[in-house]
Amino acid sequence: MSQDSLARQVLVVDDEPDVQEMFRQRMRREVRAGVYELFFAQSGIEALDVLRDNPGIRLILTDLNMPGMDGMELLGALEESWPEVQSIVVSAYGDPERMNQARELGAQGFVVKPVDFSELKDMLLSSLE
Repeated sequence: MSQDSLARQVLVVDDEPDVQEMFRQRMRREVRAGVYELFFAQSGIEALDVLRDNPGIRLILTDLNMPGMDGMELLGALEESWPEVQSIVVSAYGDPERMNQARELGAQGFVVKPVDFSELKDMLLSSLE
């Protein structure tokens, strides 16, 4: 059994090009230790493709503002087709209305950018237990 087969698979969905590198750097220790295996998508549509190809993904971290299918639409698609997949919204827009809408669509948490990775790592652990 490979180390990655025991890792918790997490999909990060964000259209900003630097987000992928930031997550790779900030989660480097956990990925190397086999705690997490990270997948990335730059849109809601791409995220659905990644989910179809990787049925072990159990948590999605998604931005809200993205071209094409935005984060709210992605949350709706998750609720409909992948109800077992947990979700946390990571957005620069943390107003109560968006937070409530995200929760209504099944999001377990909401992290406001810039990301506090200590807080996020705690949320990841509690969401995946």
